[in-house]
Amino acid sequence: MSSADKFNLFSFTGKMKILHLSWMAFFITFAVWFNFAPLLIAVKESLGLTTAEIKTLLILNVAFTIPARVLIGMLTDKYGPRIVYSALLAVCSIPCFMFAVSDSFVQAAIARFALGFIGAGFVIGIRLVSEWFPHNELGTAEGIYGGWGNFGSAAAAFTLPTVALMFGGDDGWRYAMGVTGAMSLAFAFIFYANVSDTPKGSTYFRPKNLGAMEVTSKGDFFFLLFMKIPMYAALALLAWKLSPAGVSMLSDFVVNGIYAGLTALYFYEVSQVWKVNKNVFVEPVPEIHQYKFKQVAVLNVLYFATFGSELAVISMLPLFFSDTFELTPVMAGMVASAYAFMNLMSRPGGGWLSDKFGRKPTLLILTAGLAMGYFLMGQVDSSWALWLAVVAAMACSFFVQAGEGAVFAAVPLIKRRMTGQIAGMTGAYGNVGAVVYLTVLSMVDYSTFFYVIAATAVGGFITLLFMSEPSGQIAEVNEDGSVELIDVAKA
Repeated sequence: MSSADKFNLFSFTGKMKILHLSWMAFFITFAVWFNFAPLLIAVKESLGLTTAEIKTLLILNVAFTIPARVLIGMLTDKYGPRIVYSALLAVCSIPCFMFAVSDSFVQAAIARFALGFIGAGFVIGIRLVSEWFPHNELGTAEGIYGGWGNFGSAAAAFTLPTVALMFGGDDGWRYAMGVTGAMSLAFAFIFYANVSDTPKGSTYFRPKNLGAMEVTSKGDFFFLLFMKIPMYAALALLAWKLSPAGVSMLSDFVVNGIYAGLTALYFYEVSQVWKVNKNVFVEPVPEIHQYKFKQVAVLNVLYFATFGSELAVISMLPLFFSDTFELTPVMAGMVASAYAFMNLMSRPGGGWLSDKFGRKPTLLILTAGLAMGYFLMGQVDSSWALWLAVVAAMACSFFVQAGEGAVFAAVPLIKRRMTGQIAGMTGAYGNVGAVVYLTVLSMVDYSTFFYVIAATAVGGFITLLFMSEPSGQIAEVNEDGSVELIDVAKA
């Protein structure tokens, strides 16, 4: 193995350069996506918003990411990560600047909704990293990409209040937001100039159709349609939350219009899935090109429980600590940040364990730990010592984020040319989980909220029993018609 082929974190050449530029791009997307939370109080006072309006902005922030991840996954498979990531970073700087200069709730809401699109950046790097790293290093590389990039939200929480203070005055928060937008715009050019989609001489496999995900059997055709429903249901749930029954941001007429639009969109998607896959009803797909959609479905469910719970818990943990232990907001924020801090090591750790001990065994252990971790969090009350509650949160966080790393160690091993689409769907399920958990939180107390997550993790463990350990090779067809076999496990 030449030095260029070694996995050396301190190298900035070859595949390691791609890995570092990928996590930096993802880091910036997360810093922009979550630049609102640490400046929330300043924004609320500056724009004269109510608490309900602030909560609405938080929900809008994650809403658009559900369809965006699916769409960006398709575009990545079609046009390649270099162009799509660069375009996303540049285009999403616009709503970031819009939010920084907004002076009413409606302007802020539109900008925040549009900014949900930047949350789809994650999917692009999953495909890019999978092109550059062999199967035995893939989990570790994807874990570093996900974990270090994810840390952008924690970095925003630590630095943006200070940046706002440096600029000072009532408009300090606007400059802090503007700085993240400028970083996004600048890095779009850096990324475009320094990245290529594949190593020299490798083929970038593209799906035959952009319209919908390919499946390879009749049963999987209906399974795919069934697994699409929760994504639409989550968007309907968001619309309901904004209706007069929720925070009254939208009228009944508008919400009913959204319901009708989502239904029409679902049936349009059914027609696209039919168009792409109707051949499976005519003749069987050759065995060499088949894959099992159940692999995608299981990973979707697991990401619902892992990343979905992470997004929801990060949003509520400062409040939980301040209410339970009567801490000041600053202290509660510091204590709660221990949960996000774990990302730096946990997610790469989950990927590394997956490379070492196999995808399925690692996921089984981590999902069991996840269920127990949230069950433990449900027991926390004011009688606990604060340090013990923090340890419980960090232990729980390890299993959550290592689980995310292990999920995305398996995603690129299903079907190479569709990795973006599969990552898009699995990533979207993480956001579906966040919407469901945050809605549950608005109806129940903290301990019930943690128990609900623990119960869904048990459900994830049961579905995981149906997953097959990735083995053998994936067959992909070159443009000249020849077949290339890509290893997914040790022979």
